Amino acid sequence: MKISYNWLKQYIDTELSPEEIGKILTETGLEVEGIERLESVKGGLEGVVVGEVVSCEKHPDADRLKVTTVTVGGEPLQIVCGAPNVAVGQKVAVATVGTTLYPSSGEAIKMKLSKIRGVESHGMLCAEDELGLGESHDGILVLNPALTIGTPVAQVFELEDDFQIEIGLTPNRADAMGHIGVARDLMAYINYHHDKSTSINWPDVSSFKVENNDKRITVSVADAALCPRYVGTVIDHVKIEPSPAWLQKRLRAVGLSPINNVVDVTNFVMRELGTPLHAFDLSALNGNVVVKTANAGDKFTTLDGIERTLGEEQLMITNGDDYLCIAGVFGGTTSGITEHTTSVFLESAYFNPVSVRKTARFHGLNTDASFRFERGVDPELTMYAMKRAALLIVEVAGGHIAMEPCDLHAETPKPASINFNFKRCNQLIGSDIPEEGVKQILSSLDIKVVSENGDDALLKVPAYRVDVQREADVIEEVLRIYGFNNVPLPEKLNTSIGASRKPDVNHYRFTLAEMLVGKGFFEVMNNSLTSSTYVATLGNEELRTENNVQMLNPLSQELDVMRQCMVFGILEGIRHNQNRQHPDWKCFEFGTTYHKYGDRYVESKRLVLAITGRKQAESWNSTTEMVNYFTMKGIVESILSRLGLKGFLNYSEWKNSVLEEGVELTLLKSKVGQIGWIGNSVKKHFGIKQEVFIADLDWDVLMDHVKNVKIRSNELPKTFATRRDFSLLLDKSVTFAEIERAAKACDRKILREVGLFDVYEGKNLDEGKKSYAVSFTFQDTENTLRDEAVDAVMEKIRKELESQLGAQLRS
Repeated sequence: MKISYNWLKQYIDTELSPEEIGKILTETGLEVEGIERLESVKGGLEGVVVGEVVSCEKHPDADRLKVTTVTVGGEPLQIVCGAPNVAVGQKVAVATVGTTLYPSSGEAIKMKLSKIRGVESHGMLCAEDELGLGESHDGILVLNPALTIGTPVAQVFELEDDFQIEIGLTPNRADAMGHIGVARDLMAYINYHHDKSTSINWPDVSSFKVENNDKRITVSVADAALCPRYVGTVIDHVKIEPSPAWLQKRLRAVGLSPINNVVDVTNFVMRELGTPLHAFDLSALNGNVVVKTANAGDKFTTLDGIERTLGEEQLMITNGDDYLCIAGVFGGTTSGITEHTTSVFLESAYFNPVSVRKTARFHGLNTDASFRFERGVDPELTMYAMKRAALLIVEVAGGHIAMEPCDLHAETPKPASINFNFKRCNQLIGSDIPEEGVKQILSSLDIKVVSENGDDALLKVPAYRVDVQREADVIEEVLRIYGFNNVPLPEKLNTSIGASRKPDVNHYRFTLAEMLVGKGFFEVMNNSLTSSTYVATLGNEELRTENNVQMLNPLSQELDVMRQCMVFGILEGIRHNQNRQHPDWKCFEFGTTYHKYGDRYVESKRLVLAITGRKQAESWNSTTEMVNYFTMKGIVESILSRLGLKGFLNYSEWKNSVLEEGVELTLLKSKVGQIGWIGNSVKKHFGIKQEVFIADLDWDVLMDHVKNVKIRSNELPKTFATRRDFSLLLDKSVTFAEIERAAKACDRKILREVGLFDVYEGKNLDEGKKSYAVSFTFQDTENTLRDEAVDAVMEKIRKELESQLGAQLRS
């Protein structure tokens, strides 16, 4: 939310700088995210001063130029000027050498000593457009003759720079949605820490007066629960035109574009008080305002020109027959203020926050009005806001108030009564704040002490403080004004050691994350919300539309379901990087998937990895070899090895997933995930141009198995290992995993490792055959191995491979 520094100072008397105010607001819980200087005229007319023309002669070498002598308070300056209206005795705006001007159109101009047709010129006599003050270029700007020579022109025009303060407003701080709410926090801090007695300068509305009741409108509210308070009046004989400069300046200072004087007033008061208002063209009301819910399926065109389908519980402002406005959210095209408007119906209301939030989310709208209504505005400020806006409209648009204000008042939020204890306040804060200091802070925040009994007190919290409902909330209010940084650090720190659950999931997650980052991976965090079109377009037996967890009030159509699969988010990231010339990408994500099976909702924690592009970063001394399935397989095996589970891993074919082809991983008959690659149809859908390899692991299953892993330590072996090799001729259908299982079944005492170090397919082999070179490593930790023992095991392995897999030894 944007706040104007100059605007803020209208409501609180302070000479604090924007930076000092930003620091105070951040300390009190209104975090300032940035401060930006706003210049009324770019450059601030620095270097432009008032001068007097003391002589004016025709240029000796140009008919349309004149050579003038101008005094600016020191030595007279010779300036060549082409303006037809320059004359002796005039007070003019002089841009001296070194000054930079920013004209209303065109590029910046820097003044320097120059020669114009052979005559030196020490600056420039400026026209209105050259100073950036307007569009006129008919001649130089002639100033008031009473002005003092040498006065900065910025002072003459009373140029006022401003500062835009950007506040990261949290959803609970509904009280700070306007300048006065921010000023209240600032006042509370200044009064407590600077020992001041500052108060808020509330705008005076005592001059509000109804001239006549000629434009009486009948107002009714059909559902008081959705609209507990509705206030309105009529301003007649208004003239719609651009707002005065002061009003336009205030709106631009907070990032709003001026529209017309009436609409600008409603926006001004909303940013001033935090209370939204709406102005209707009176001719569109047909003498009636009816606040009621819409009929489901009805159509309504909003101010942005979009026709929207309404829901049955959505509150609408109508004239009894036609819809005029989505209450608290957005106006319609038929009732807005135009240049033809002569009478205005001004609305100020308190709408049910939940109703406004649901309606805004249903239509995918987030307006300034809905932002405030859905957080909860001050119901007691409704009439005051209406009077403030009505008086401003009369001031800037003329006319008079032509209707006694209506005030339909049902059950609105009431001030909360809270029991409070001063000693408990100090105990929770951890600092000894005097009781009078606590009372001063509470009073500055409009929290009244109704009664006291020793250390106990009964407090009355204003209705606009929707976030203060308990004693702890009040204590937090005291603390944020007292200052978190003022709470002393304790001399000793007490802590207790708690029992941790096994396995420590966070420990394993952090360990694997560090390992993967060390392998060149980036950790990503994608939104758990995604588009239902992914499952509808790319789904299969595992991903079904009926298993989607739908959002009741989606933020947008692209975020309407919870994700069933994390792969789609990963692919969005790969596309994003590919389109920005980062085709080589390795990433992983810990996250959750969501499924609905009938009335049952299931969440599953997953670890998803993706690799694409080159194996090594592009460099003059690196290869261009691309990642492949075996790259990903090796990474997954290193993960399982780190968890102590690699020895239980088995592979089987898997084709029933987002992956085009791959393998399913199991641990002791439990499915733990898949490894594979993305098919062409999925790549085309995302616009990805190269191969992408994915590993999708079930983190819950992994953690279930990890708790059964026991760490054992062994002494270092006293003997050396020995290796033997087989060159095997096999059918192409035989896998290395089958060879490894068969070999290890033959001996579990001295056979330590089985490895594959060469694969050959091609000529000199029978069709359907391949050649594997397999290594076998043997070691006895206690005794030196003898050839006879190794040979016996190798012979047993050979027979097992021949009988089970049809393997033949190659010579």
